[in-house]
Parts: sequence; structure tokens; C-alpha cells
Amino acid sequence: RGIHFLDAPVSGGQAGAENGVLTVMVGGQSDVFDVARPVMDSYARAVGLMGPVGSGQLTKMVNQICIAGLVQGLSEGLDFASRCGLDVEQVLDVISKGAAQSWQMENRGKTMNQNEFNFGFAVDWMRKDLGLCLGEARRAGARLPVTALVDQFYGQVQARGGGRWDTSSLITLLRDEAVS
Repeated sequence: RGIHFLDAPVSGGQAGAENGVLTVMVGGQSDVFDVARPVMDSYARAVGLMGPVGSGQLTKMVNQICIAGLVQGLSEGLDFASRCGLDVEQVLDVISKGAAQSWQMENRGKTMNQNEFNFGFAVDWMRKDLGLCLGEARRAGARLPVTALVDQFYGQVQARGGGRWDTSSLITLLRDEAVS
């Protein structure tokens, strides 16, 4: 019938879409990918064929697993800096030029420090994605202990009414709780 399918999840959020700089992770046949690629190139800075149908979604899961750990680590680092009396903006400026640099740090570090979370990729969406990741990990026999823990933390953010907040709102759990 001439009908073909690609799975092609994206990373980069609304800003990435508006600026044409999304990352597209594609699963499908290479000949179908080659036909569709020019369209994807028009809204993406990176497009990759990851394997057969389903591989794009699996790659997006890898992306979300990595982001979950990064956001938690960044949250802990910034909270630690603040509690130790460091100038968090100065810390971000320096460490963003070293091995700790990440998209999350560059794009969310300052807003995390300013308690601004009313934009970006929502906690509700991340929980949905992490649920998919954890389910697929069970099927594949993979262990995701940090991802499972961060998913629980996002559940706590949701319970506080933060389901629509940006995923960087994880830091609120550290700021609001006394550390003994």
C-alpha cells in the first residue's frame, strides 16, 4: 500500500522547536528515513537513525534516564553551594566551563537558583516518560536504581502541586526540607 512508519521522538522542548534546533531520534527503515530526513532537518539540529522502528523511542528513553540523573545532581550541587555560603551564580559560571557542564546547567541553572519553574518540560511529562523507561527496563532486564529514585522525587513534586513545573523543580525538595 505504500504506507511507511518512523518513530521519531524529539528532545529540545518548546524553545528547540521554535528555534529549529531539536534533536530527533528516529527508528525505522533507512530508505523511509532518507525520504523523511529533509523534513526533520528543517526543524532539527541533529537527526539520527537509531535502528528499526522502536529504536527512536528507546533512544528517547536513554535521553530521559540521563536527564533525570543530571537534574538531580545539579539540584544537589546548587543546594550544596547555597548552604555552604557560596555565590551560586559564580559557581555556575565557573563549573559550566568544566566537566560538570550540561544543557541543564546552561539552560536551567540560573532559573533553579531563582526558583523559577513555570516553563519548560513539565514534571507530569517526565513522570510519564520515566514510567515508560522503568517498564521497558523491567522487560529488558536492566536496572535503573537512580532513575527509579528520581521518579519518586518527581512524584513528591507532583504531590506539592508542581506537576506543570519544569523538571528542574526537583531542587525545591532539597530547599524545603531540613537536612540533619
